Amino acid sequence: MARTKPSALELAMVAAVREYGFTVSPTQLERWRTQLWLPRTAEWTDPQTGALRPEIVHRAAALAGISKTGRKISWFGWAFWAIDATPESTARLRAAVADAFERPFKGAGIDFGQIPQGDSDEAFEARQEMAARMLKDRRSPRRDFDGTLRAGAAGAEFDLPPTGSVSKIFHPALMGPGVRLMIGGAQDVGFDEMAEAWEAAKPGNPEMIEHIRAAQREAALAGEDLFAQSPLAGGLPGLIRAVQEADGERLRTAVLACTKATMALSMLLAHAVNEPEILRTLMAHEMWDQWVRVGYAPVPGVGGEVAVVMSVVQHLLTPGWAEDLERYQTLMDTLLAQPAPV
Repeated sequence: MARTKPSALELAMVAAVREYGFTVSPTQLERWRTQLWLPRTAEWTDPQTGALRPEIVHRAAALAGISKTGRKISWFGWAFWAIDATPESTARLRAAVADAFERPFKGAGIDFGQIPQGDSDEAFEARQEMAARMLKDRRSPRRDFDGTLRAGAAGAEFDLPPTGSVSKIFHPALMGPGVRLMIGGAQDVGFDEMAEAWEAAKPGNPEMIEHIRAAQREAALAGEDLFAQSPLAGGLPGLIRAVQEADGERLRTAVLACTKATMALSMLLAHAVNEPEILRTLMAHEMWDQWVRVGYAPVPGVGGEVAVVMSVVQHLLTPGWAEDLERYQTLMDTLLAQPAPV
């Protein structure tokens, strides 16, 4: 079926986007409208003047810029759904975040609706089999972004702040217990096993591991289980449930905060090539370890939608994490506002 002739408004948008240095076709505009990344054409113009609304043109230019790089719109589009805050855009946002969690497991043939529940031997063994299937032929990403930066800095004799977290979540030592934790939750992977995995992932910092163990022991004496309070304690089904049950406004706030921070970080890392002091400032903040180093922020060669949704869950479920990210955002905004050195 032939497509209808582009409207005058679509052609005006094409021309307006071209002024920003990007090329976009009427077909792309239609596809973005279908995805709700762009509003309906009826909302493109100012009702008083009839002119294209600048914020809509900026959005179309941003989408064209992302497409120009050959990247999928992916989580960039989530931000637009969150901004629009309509019932339909919120529903799409909620579904996209949940689907990004499940997709790697679906690819291994694991249906989370069919995970056996309970503590019987049969249910436990079935979950272990699912985890083994997930891990088959799966390798941890070779690239450790934080480690790569530190190796480069060492070669250039540029000192960076020391690390303050255990390891990235995709470290080989964490893959096995991590997958079993995601499938079966804390009932299948105890604190001691995870502590041993963290120790293997970070052998050069026994003091940090002992600090974690001591905190768990003190909590246990007080009748609390810190590990069971983790956002990961309920496994992936618990994380998906948290997204599905989250208040719409809270979910939109979390997505906007995490995507905004990710874009700011991306710009600063690009600037850091010529201004390495930016990197030292970013890495001196606790959120480098809590967000970037552990793998919750997409960075060159590492992460993607899964990293963003892990950030969203941290924002929703971990006390104080949202406030820490907000402070990091303020720092990044300050760095971005600084004039480039002459």
